[in-house]
Amino acid sequence: MRVTGGQWAKRKIAVPPGMGVRPTPDKVRQAIFNSLGNWVAGCTILELFAGSGALSLECLSRGATSALCVEQSAKHASYIKRNAGELDAQLDIRVQDAMKSVKQLATSVRQFDFILADPPYGEKTSQGKRSESWAQQLIDDDVLPGILVSGGLLLVGHAKRDEVELSAHWHERKTLKHGDTWIRLLEHSSIV
Repeated sequence: MRVTGGQWAKRKIAVPPGMGVRPTPDKVRQAIFNSLGNWVAGCTILELFAGSGALSLECLSRGATSALCVEQSAKHASYIKRNAGELDAQLDIRVQDAMKSVKQLATSVRQFDFILADPPYGEKTSQGKRSESWAQQLIDDDVLPGILVSGGLLLVGHAKRDEVELSAHWHERKTLKHGDTWIRLLEHSSIV
């Protein structure tokens, strides 16, 4: 894997081996940041389910001012630290469950311009049932909108087969589709 644009374009990103991490593919990351243009410059970033930290590194490479990566696995978080060190990227890492981290950040009244989450994919949504995936849990979370600044964006990745439904908190700005990967860019519904 490589950074797809910005000051670190084409620099390698180390990814933990095995099936524990499903990094956002280079082509998908490139499509995300092409669609955002220069918007990310100057943004504060929160990456949930960070894995290798690839999404945060893409943001920092394109001029974001800070990034906080939340990753539950200490082993995977060590790859974020390694990647940041090799790129001389300044970012913070929390080894913690993503949902707990969101609640703690809300309690500390910390906010971000851009929240990115490409969590493990959920199962195919059964007909007549609501998704129980991590992506759906994030979209349904009542606290998450409070840590996003007015005018900020939430990026949520999920599988096509996982029929995620938007809660009343969110308005869809754009959906990027690449094979089984769907990336949704969402705005808080109160600003629409």
